Amino acid sequence: MRKDNYTLITGFILQGFSSFHEHQITLFVGFLTLYILTLAGNIIIVTIIHIDHHLHTPMYFFLSTLSTSETVYTLVILPRMLCSLVGLSQSISLAGCATQMFFFVTFGITNCFLLTAMGYDRYVAICNPLRYTLIMNKRVCAQLVWGACSIGLAVAMTQVTSVFRLPFCATKVAHFFCDIRPVMKLSCIDTTVNEILTLIISVLVLVVPMGLVFISYVLIISTILKIASAEGRKKTFATCASHLTVVIIHYGCASIAYLKPKSENTRDQDQLISVTYTVITPLLNPVVYSLRNKEVKDALCRAIGRKIT
Repeated sequence: MRKDNYTLITGFILQGFSSFHEHQITLFVGFLTLYILTLAGNIIIVTIIHIDHHLHTPMYFFLSTLSTSETVYTLVILPRMLCSLVGLSQSISLAGCATQMFFFVTFGITNCFLLTAMGYDRYVAICNPLRYTLIMNKRVCAQLVWGACSIGLAVAMTQVTSVFRLPFCATKVAHFFCDIRPVMKLSCIDTTVNEILTLIISVLVLVVPMGLVFISYVLIISTILKIASAEGRKKTFATCASHLTVVIIHYGCASIAYLKPKSENTRDQDQLISVTYTVITPLLNPVVYSLRNKEVKDALCRAIGRKIT
């Protein structure tokens, strides 16, 4: 078939949770609540880190950057999803879809590498404590964040360009946002090359960071086991427990979504996985770091105490 025989597609329709039509209002209320909690939690984390000088350390610099990135990440997806749940708008222009995919990929991958940078920070703090301030100086921290953002931008440009060069013959995206695979399924031509590219990129941006974090924690745990007292081991491990919890859930969900064979799950299963890494994981970051982290809890208490007095 010649390219000029393809129908000109100017926009898509996001089908969202159409298979759960009778539960749309329940889903709307649930997702809106989670969205508000996510925004509030991440804004509180960023604000507390900014105003409390006790938290002006590399670890909390990365956490603040991650919270900011997670906030923008949810803004890209959730408002439109909430609108579609109440029937306001399910259509999206081709440019709008490409823009949403670009920012989703950018911030999703940036978050992966920020978690890797946080793992490196914990490795240096526990395995090289005497050289920590020398190694993790402001310049190094800024370079690590810049590197994470640059990788996110480069991958997003590559993915979006490859997807939106395809000719499209259908308009109904079987998802609640413009994710890579659901959009590629609308193409008129074979997308094997694009599928291979997506898999290669997924491996590079998920397996490589996971491997680096794994190596960091092998070294961290080996160092912790050398500590003589049980109390000392417990206290040292507590400094990285929050990060490890977020890492396991974040990489776990992303790996299931992007490293599995494309036809392994049903549409409903795919959406459930997507909800986990677009709605649940961004909320998990402030919850885990505020409930499990003594320094953040102390900073919150100091901030509240200042307001009361």
